[in-house]
Amino acid sequence: VHHNNTNSLADPDRNYLYDQPNTWGKWIQNLFVPSLEVHPFWLAIGMAGSWVVHNFRNLTSVLLFNNKSVDYVPAAFTVSPKDRWAIAFECLGILAVHFSILFYLGFHPLKVLLAYVIPIAIGHAGGMFYIFTNHLICPMTEVNDPLVNSVSLRVYKVFDLLHFHFSYHTEHHIFPSMNSDYYPAVRELLEIHYPGRMNLVDAGEAWRLLMETPRHYKDEVTLVDSNGNNSVNCPLDNSAIATD
Repeated sequence: VHHNNTNSLADPDRNYLYDQPNTWGKWIQNLFVPSLEVHPFWLAIGMAGSWVVHNFRNLTSVLLFNNKSVDYVPAAFTVSPKDRWAIAFECLGILAVHFSILFYLGFHPLKVLLAYVIPIAIGHAGGMFYIFTNHLICPMTEVNDPLVNSVSLRVYKVFDLLHFHFSYHTEHHIFPSMNSDYYPAVRELLEIHYPGRMNLVDAGEAWRLLMETPRHYKDEVTLVDSNGNNSVNCPLDNSAIATD
């Protein structure tokens, strides 16, 4: 759903619209997601665990309701009965793996903390650093143009080796099934054939932009805070270039 509708009204992974209802899903995103409003404590909690909340939000939407009237997700979507069962069984399998780890640790509090909670939290934080920067500072788009609605990061090569080129997110959206080893070649071609078009940003700069901007869409190219008082243009809006 996300790849076919990136940063459009139909994308369940986009920022909430300011005009959307103040549901628990929107409240949690306000609390956890990096923005000019976020508290450092809740940001740390969000970095460590917001992927769980994100999955819970979208999974309950399709497993419990599976209709487009659900209002606590940014964009409700439906899946086929076959896919719904597949998702349910996959979730059960994942839960079984986690339970088996806890069982192996004997549910001992210290062991669970050191061998389960902390490693997962660190892994989540690393993953969420990339995920938060992927799209949230880009404008909304009716036409799914990854050069406009996605962000690629410049990181040290060691991180690309360790993280399988996770920083090449625009390239991933253009060729989602491609082996990530080829993403650097895709970037080279994009820079040759579409110079200045893609959002290629230093990782630190992308994080700074996240922390200095609000997290709700007032309109396609404007971000606004949860109170509607502070609005700014999307910092990576190159949509005008895309239409030239």
